[in-house]
Amino acid sequence: AEAAMAAGEKLGAEEVTIKFGRGLMGEPFTSKSGKELVEIQIPNADPSDRRPWESFVVSPKMVHENQFSNGLWMKLPENGSTRLSRSVRDGADADGKPIWRKESRTVSNTELKSLMESYKTRDSVLGKLSDKKEEVAAVPKKAANSQSKKHEESL
Repeated sequence: AEAAMAAGEKLGAEEVTIKFGRGLMGEPFTSKSGKELVEIQIPNADPSDRRPWESFVVSPKMVHENQFSNGLWMKLPENGSTRLSRSVRDGADADGKPIWRKESRTVSNTELKSLMESYKTRDSVLGKLSDKKEEVAAVPKKAANSQSKKHEESL
């Protein structure tokens, strides 16, 4: 995206705004070519997925704080693509140490936005709590009172 800006693309070009939490951004580092970069991690959409998270790198100048300083956002060109990578365990060597390799894939920036914001569609603890409250409200109150009276009598 930074290269596109340097090439002189219009600012009015269609862009995708990706919002994410501060904990998904790693520390800035310098690449082998001398560019400043920062790694952004993508949580697995499925909570039972125990593989390492996918990640991609961007310039730290592209990542901005929101006005309340509790989140981050960045804009990428809508018709662009981003390369995601993930460390995958590839067996063990003779000493029993794990051997890791990089697994990479390229996704469109609109798909990247849906991956980064997949946590919004996951079942939340608060959502489960409201379901439980509805279940408890649906239980007749007389049954609950009779159980407590039996409990008191047994004491």
